[in-house]
Amino acid sequence: MHRSRLLISALLLFVLPHSPAAAEPAIGVAMDDFSYTDTSAEPTNQTAAHERRLSAFMAALRRDIGAGGRYRLVPSAEDGAAFKIIGGIQKTSTLVQWAKVAVIDVGAKKLVMDKLYSFRGDSDEAWERAEIFLSREVRAALGAQAPVALAVFDFELEDMTAASAGASAATDASYLAEVTGGVREALGQSGRYRIVDVGGEAAKAGALRDCGGCEAAIAQKLGADQSLIGVVRRVSRTEYTLGFQVRDARTGAVLARGDSGLRLGADYSWKRGAVRLVSDRLIESQQATDAPRK
Repeated sequence: MHRSRLLISALLLFVLPHSPAAAEPAIGVAMDDFSYTDTSAEPTNQTAAHERRLSAFMAALRRDIGAGGRYRLVPSAEDGAAFKIIGGIQKTSTLVQWAKVAVIDVGAKKLVMDKLYSFRGDSDEAWERAEIFLSREVRAALGAQAPVALAVFDFELEDMTAASAGASAATDASYLAEVTGGVREALGQSGRYRIVDVGGEAAKAGALRDCGGCEAAIAQKLGADQSLIGVVRRVSRTEYTLGFQVRDARTGAVLARGDSGLRLGADYSWKRGAVRLVSDRLIESQQATDAPRK
């Protein structure tokens, strides 16, 4: 019986799927249907053929961008798109068509690709060749925007109230965990960052806000490009401030920081305030500078 249980356990190791928790989240990409204009002045009306070919072209392009699981197609930025692809095709003569394609980094509000291509022919085969080439170009542009590996350490509480009651420690820890989880989720969904699991490494250093930048070395040890630490400063039971700081994991240089100023709200509002601060000052800020990629 004992040997049978061991055999079953061994088989389960091979049969059970790996946990998806370790997989990196797919980066959201939104893509509108390309426009199409025919200025070739050909006598034959090819509207139906062009609509059919454009529909097949867009279906293939979406399929190729989503292949491999690195990117997921979403309707819009509101649905988690980190990038948006737009484009149009114009037929200028019997044998020549032009395709304009742009890729927009939604968070940074900037173009990461803006190119004009020409392709010959207006047959199913010509459209298929054009799609294969353009999908490679778009994927290369997206790949060049590889997300920064970011170690987001647990937010810490700096209690400045006169009565720092130990009885509320468990409640404080719960709210801080919500803050950290909310910030990690917002950064991960932006597509600009890949959140690195910090495990228990930070606990070995004590309060990171007072360690003089030691979090950068910890982040580098974990394989991250950058580190982020955050602090909730409780001024009173209804007043608090929030702050965060991002460092280059290799040099320790401060890359970005943010401070909320005095805010009003109970402890349960910490998460909302922290996510808003990080979104405004880091995700959407044009001034936030990414560390060099490995």
